[in-house]
Amino acid sequence: MPWVSFSLEVESDRAECLTDSLLERGALSVEVSDASAGTERETPLFGEGDACQVFWSRNRVRVLFDSSANAASALDGACRAAGLPVPVHWQSETVKDQDWVSLTQQQFGPIAISPRLWIVPSWCEPPTKGAILVRLDPGLAFGTGAHATTWQCLRWLDAQLRAGESVLDYGCGSGILAIAAAKLGAGRVAATDIDPAALSAARSNASKNAVAIDLYAPAELRDECFDVVVANILANPLKLLAPVLAHHTRAGGRVVLAGILERQVAAVTSAFAEWFDLTAIHPLEGWIGLAGVRSTMG
Repeated sequence: MPWVSFSLEVESDRAECLTDSLLERGALSVEVSDASAGTERETPLFGEGDACQVFWSRNRVRVLFDSSANAASALDGACRAAGLPVPVHWQSETVKDQDWVSLTQQQFGPIAISPRLWIVPSWCEPPTKGAILVRLDPGLAFGTGAHATTWQCLRWLDAQLRAGESVLDYGCGSGILAIAAAKLGAGRVAATDIDPAALSAARSNASKNAVAIDLYAPAELRDECFDVVVANILANPLKLLAPVLAHHTRAGGRVVLAGILERQVAAVTSAFAEWFDLTAIHPLEGWIGLAGVRSTMG
């Protein structure tokens, strides 16, 4: 069954209202992207700090409708509801029916963290005989191994984690770091996240990888210290969580932080200075990982 897709540009203050109105009028999906993508005016959104914004100044809205729907009428109503003039010209195309599952799977293949550690989707064969495999499919929760910050944490765990050490994955997302730690020989592994969907995904992924992980909402996390605490979040939450992460790291234990842009390193380092002397690890694509040993003081 074919679909009808159209796109138009809209200012940031009307983008959310327009997308909601389109969905209310039967749109199957609405995708919002930077209208200046691919040009020198392209603007990255990191969702925090001084870059915290939901939409770009100019947004390209791409909408998908069933071919039987009256897309023109829906667009007219949505624009009026959003307080926008109905565009005279808008781009439209017919989207042919395809094997979307197969097309999606083709975008994700095995990811080499090191010669011995790989992240492998369930539909792929192991690329290296005898390698340590974390089986993980793309899903709702963050963390597939493809993002630079996840890779930084996995590289550290692969090189630095000692057999039998206890590990806490704070802000676990898909559970990828906790699962990798368990596969790499950690002892007790715990994970926590504020998002119930993330905890559900982590539980499912741990089961698929046949590893044991204790999962908690942050309020349920016991007053316990770990040999290694890893947190792949974002700089601002990391700064706020510095006392919490320090509290859960035993004296002489280690912390690994990711989700930090190069310009944010000094601020994050300062927030943790009471407990850790942090050093940069595995810089990649503008992201800097930080790691350090918990002081016996403080």
